[in-house]
Amino acid sequence: MVKAYAQEHIYKHPWERVTSASWRKFSDPENKRTLSHILEVDTLNHKLDTEAGKLFTTRALTIHTPGPWFVRKIVGQEICHCVESTVVDARSRSMQLTTRNMSLEKFIEVEEKIRYDPHPDNPNGWTICKQETSIKIKPLSALASMAEKIEQRCVEKFQQNSVKGREVMERMCKYLEAESSGISV
Repeated sequence: MVKAYAQEHIYKHPWERVTSASWRKFSDPENKRTLSHILEVDTLNHKLDTEAGKLFTTRALTIHTPGPWFVRKIVGQEICHCVESTVVDARSRSMQLTTRNMSLEKFIEVEEKIRYDPHPDNPNGWTICKQETSIKIKPLSALASMAEKIEQRCVEKFQQNSVKGREVMERMCKYLEAESSGISV
């Protein structure tokens, strides 16, 4: 069984600011408390295709094992390694991030896709963020009801972290807006 959910959020900031905030959200010391489930982020590679106007980046994320505490006890690991692949298309003004867990995949599969695009009603002032997440608990497929409960708890945890992520993005956007105006925060 797979639990999946999708959500949208409108940032009342231009696409350029929101995507800049996305790049900087993990490096800002103030965000480390809010995003305490993120332990480390390392850029593995990046490639700029100037002809296509696209930037391709791969980052490694080390996080606390997703889901409630009892999932960590079942799998016997406190941390999980993930890979985030990002494509920024400057011409179409879109940014797509796909994050998948690389460790613990025999227990749980998580895939998160986030896309930032100019909002159709206000393309120069607002950005729409579309997020899709799927979670699959694997070894418990024979115990469907238990797997379903664990998947639901994982979804709840991911949704809580999404709220924190949006808070961080809003804070970073306001910081970048102030920075571009020459105002110190």
